[in-house]
Amino acid sequence: MRRGTARRRTTRARADVGRVLAVVSQKGGVGKTTTAVNLAAAFARRGLKTLLVDTDPQGAVRYGVGLRPGHPTVGFDDYLRGERALREVILPTALPWLRVILAGSVSDATDHRDFLRRIDEGPLLDDLLALARERCHVVVVDTPPGLGPVTRRVLAASQHVLVPLQSEPLALQTTPQMLRAIQEAVAGNDALTLEGVLLTMVDPGNPASERVVQYVHEHLPRHLVLDVAIPRTAATAEAFAAGQPVVLRAPGDAASQGYINLATQLAERFR
Repeated sequence: MRRGTARRRTTRARADVGRVLAVVSQKGGVGKTTTAVNLAAAFARRGLKTLLVDTDPQGAVRYGVGLRPGHPTVGFDDYLRGERALREVILPTALPWLRVILAGSVSDATDHRDFLRRIDEGPLLDDLLALARERCHVVVVDTPPGLGPVTRRVLAASQHVLVPLQSEPLALQTTPQMLRAIQEAVAGNDALTLEGVLLTMVDPGNPASERVVQYVHEHLPRHLVLDVAIPRTAATAEAFAAGQPVVLRAPGDAASQGYINLATQLAERFR
């Protein structure tokens, strides 16, 4: 009886632990950060306690997540260096249920090697994500473009991974390499699930964009391509320029609806 009780308690405790969603892409400019920011905001709008972590030294999350004017720019880099405590780099946003850890001081530097090395060689990223899972429902991680050691480290600590794919021909060339790398990550982390490929910046009426969408649906396994796609809209660019997630600034926009619908689907899967 004790063993059964202990097993039930363990199962319940695991069910209560939050989920880490890694957003990864082989190249920049495909909507990776926009996707991470808007999914995090959409989760928070659903009442899920959400943490968005920027591990990309470019630090683009700070421009679109909805931080208050005059917010500090400290973040993960400052925590890695031991210059800030963790509580000092977890920043509030306009949404009560959304907190963010920016990339930090590294985003103003020209040399990112030390930041990448600290993440790859030290335990702080793993420790941070483990702690965040205990305190949040969802942890969304924006990763650097490519398949470097930081992205691989994030995948090793995640339970879910999403691959934004811009609907333009060049993006198709890098997709197989990314999917192979995720296969390797899944082989090394049996808790990791590929949620799918998310088509972004879809431009209806643009022949090149439509050909990419058609190619993806015809050549990738059906279960790998999400049924939600994110269209290219003026509201998305305007929202990022204004420093806000588009799901907050223009919730009725087609791209907003795509992210909101995707967050709903993922939240159901995470249960």
